[in-house]
Amino acid sequence: MHTRVLTGITTTGTPHLGNYVGAIRPAIQASRDPNVDAFYFMADYHALIKSDDADRVEASRLMITASWLAAGLDPERTTFYRQSDVPEVPELMWLLTCVTSKGLLNRAHAYKAAVDRNIENQEDADAGVTAGLYMYPVLMAADILAFNANKVPVGRDQIQHIEMARDIAQRFNHTYGREFFVMPEALIEEQVATLPGLDGRKMSKSYDNTIPLFEGGPKALREAIMKIVTDSRAPGEPKDTEDSALFTIYKAFASPAETAAFAEALHGGLGWGEAKQVLFERVDAEVAPMRERYDALMASPGQMEDILLAGAAKARAIAGPLVETLREAVGLRSARHKPVAHQASATPEAPKAKPPRLASFRDSDGTFRFRLFGADGEELLLSVPFTDPKAAGALRQTLSTLGGAQANIASEGDRLAWLVDGKVVATGDSYPDAAARTGASERLRAALDALASATAEEAAAKAAQASGQRP
Repeated sequence: MHTRVLTGITTTGTPHLGNYVGAIRPAIQASRDPNVDAFYFMADYHALIKSDDADRVEASRLMITASWLAAGLDPERTTFYRQSDVPEVPELMWLLTCVTSKGLLNRAHAYKAAVDRNIENQEDADAGVTAGLYMYPVLMAADILAFNANKVPVGRDQIQHIEMARDIAQRFNHTYGREFFVMPEALIEEQVATLPGLDGRKMSKSYDNTIPLFEGGPKALREAIMKIVTDSRAPGEPKDTEDSALFTIYKAFASPAETAAFAEALHGGLGWGEAKQVLFERVDAEVAPMRERYDALMASPGQMEDILLAGAAKARAIAGPLVETLREAVGLRSARHKPVAHQASATPEAPKAKPPRLASFRDSDGTFRFRLFGADGEELLLSVPFTDPKAAGALRQTLSTLGGAQANIASEGDRLAWLVDGKVVATGDSYPDAAARTGASERLRAALDALASATAEEAAAKAAQASGQRP
């Protein structure tokens, strides 16, 4: 089963090593996994919260696009786009805003930090706090939920936003009575999730302590590395690697064997100046080939524009149908489908409800699978892949006549599963808790009953037709 991974970078500055190590590199590595459905975007709406410098935002969008592509992102295998090119995202944000409690947003770290600073400076608690800053977590939730992303690579300081996205999704699902959204999870590279900057704090443009990734070439990279703050221990004295920003950055680029050798050299008295040169050479060995590609892309912005617009079209093909479903759910429905009241005294016959249905398909890897959809179009089960189409067809036929009481439905983690001979052959969506899974199990069994009934009626009709009788 494919896992959808989504991440993005706010377009307010020049990409630096922290962006590369904490977001770009792990995201691109994940995108090469055949079981990953990768969505990567430039969060340019988020940028407007942090910067009112239009030229800076424009330049940053180009630099980030070039950085991701130069680092190896394949736009053919991934969905790569600008947030502002997908209008379904801000529309979804508003739908989510209407179910998000103010109390939840009051607890957001960024908002609380702004309020605390104001109080410390004896100012009004909300001085300088925009509605954009306050609503940031809802926009981030819309970024994630518009595509029902399973995993979101983030730094540890962003974990709260993923938890808030889950809270908002659960509230919407509960309010409107369906599992519209899957529950996203934070994905953190434990070893180097947050890279230290020149002063030892988290590498961040707001701290002015970053090391450039491509801009300025190898000269700017080396100059920045030489400014990394170290202690006063002289050459020959053992160095402490435990709290060393220099060593932490090296570890993010080196193999375990290289890291162990570097640690041994520092413990043995390697001077900080020499250590910084070693760090520069190790980082540049990885960055230099990408830098050449970056420079070529920056010289061809039209090429990048074409790539981004194609990515936005792919993104909208997924977000559009979901948002349309959500519009229906909240009551923003087309008047053309509004039932017209009949003035005749006779009660009109109610249309017959559509039964659940099964759909078979061939996956991109050549295997065969099938889905069970409820009467309302909700996907209830997705089969495991089969190399033999006959095996998939036989299980599909079994499911069409099984009925809810006879089906072996069990919980597998946070998902429901259909088991045959003790083996999982199909699974449903994830659910936040046992109560939600119980409700989903009841809906699934009811759908199987309806499917079996419809299958039996269809078989009877065909038999009657074959014998020349009316059903």
